[in-house]
Amino acid sequence: MIEDMLDKAAEKILSLDEASLTALWDKYKVRIERVDRSREWERAVIIFFIINAVRAKNHLFNEYVLQEQRERRENKSGNKPGKKSPPNLRIIK
Repeated sequence: MIEDMLDKAAEKILSLDEASLTALWDKYKVRIERVDRSREWERAVIIFFIINAVRAKNHLFNEYVLQEQRERRENKSGNKPGKKSPPNLRIIK
C-alpha cells in the first residue's frame, strides 16, 4: 500500500517540469532554513528535497546520454572508450 502510494507520487513528480521546479528552489530553501515545528515546514522540507531529487535525476540521465554519445563517437572513430567518471554532484546543506 505504501509502495503503491509512493509509486503514484513518483509518477506525478516525473510529469513536472524541471524549470518550473527549479524556479521554486530558492523559495523552499529560505523556508526550510526557518525551522519550526509546523506541518507547513515539514512539507516545505519534502518539497525542497523533491526538487533536488528531480534535478539530480535529470543530471544523472544527461550524463548517461552524453557518455553514450561519446562512446558511439569513439567507436566510430576506432578509439577505445574512456574511463567513466562519476557524476558531478554536491551536497547541499
